[in-house]
Amino acid sequence: MNNSPLSKINYIVIAISILLIVVGFCLMGGSSTEIEFNPDVFSFRRITVAPIVCMVGFIGMIAGIMIRRRK
Repeated sequence: MNNSPLSKINYIVIAISILLIVVGFCLMGGSSTEIEFNPDVFSFRRITVAPIVCMVGFIGMIAGIMIRRRK
């Protein structure tokens, strides 16, 4: 019998969640200019899409930890 508190599906969900969080933070990133104003800072991708992707990743992480093992 396996004594691990997490099953294979837990680790898969956690790995997908980590990937989503990394993708979300990459979507938030971009070029930064210190000399002049860059209106791309307020783009739809950075303001809306990236936080939603990160939030889905964090919720998936919680779900990945909370999923119960089947007997």
